[in-house]
Amino acid sequence: MSVLFEAVYEGHRHVGFDRGPVVDLYRVEDGQVAAAFVAANGSVTALRASLTEGAATVPVPLDDPGLRFLPPLLPAASGKALLSGFMGTHRKKWDGKTFAEGDEFVPPRWFFKGFGDWARLPGEPLVVPAEPVALIEEPEVVLVYVNDSEGYPHYAGYTFGNDLCDIGLHRKDNGYNPYCKLCDTAVAPWLFLDAPPRTVTGRVTIVRDGAAVWEGPFDCGADALYYRVQDMVDHLFGFPAVRRPGLVNYVLLGADEASFHDGFRIADGDRIDIDVKSHDVAISNEVRFVGPVPLAR
Repeated sequence: MSVLFEAVYEGHRHVGFDRGPVVDLYRVEDGQVAAAFVAANGSVTALRASLTEGAATVPVPLDDPGLRFLPPLLPAASGKALLSGFMGTHRKKWDGKTFAEGDEFVPPRWFFKGFGDWARLPGEPLVVPAEPVALIEEPEVVLVYVNDSEGYPHYAGYTFGNDLCDIGLHRKDNGYNPYCKLCDTAVAPWLFLDAPPRTVTGRVTIVRDGAAVWEGPFDCGADALYYRVQDMVDHLFGFPAVRRPGLVNYVLLGADEASFHDGFRIADGDRIDIDVKSHDVAISNEVRFVGPVPLAR
């Protein structure tokens, strides 16, 4: 699998390919990688050539503490990327069925998490409101798109994320779902330059006070979904609001059942470790409950 990542090193933005243990970095400007995806029009060879040919190579150990990773294609300016996703997409939530050819397409529910720069990286804390009803971790595939100057979305690749949310609040009243989603989301920095994956398997471990207190498997590949990925994406990009020129879209495809469904409740200070075994990606974040800041009067 071809992988691309962006990172800040010695004060400058760089792009890299593959995952080490030593990687070659190529200096880029903000927006250059996104523009290269548009110009390459799906060709990984053309993409790589446009970002590496004639550029100085800086070899760096992947674990260098001076290497600060970024969510894939994230613009420097706030508001230039959106993080959103679909709900109720898994076959488990449709009695094991899949969308049949010829059936009328009824789109899944969609939610908005925030701007792209709200996404947290592995190792960073995930902040939630001080008194959630019941949190749930949600390991998901994250599709990444960049719109060209005319607003046409170009698929860049996929990564993985943890769409942490307050499912208890949602179940209390599904009209509260926009509030339910106002929890931080983790996104891995690795962008896989392939079609959306059919199979994604892994395991979640929740650690409390240094000990594992819950574990369980997950599957979030396209074969685990009721809906066809292309149908969901085509419907979403039918809305002009997400087709603004130059906008980057991170699209979450939905999650398997998780710790909440097993009766477990995530607490303040718990660490959620997501091991995407099929793709050798780890996402680990501590959950922090944060109280409201008093309003200025």
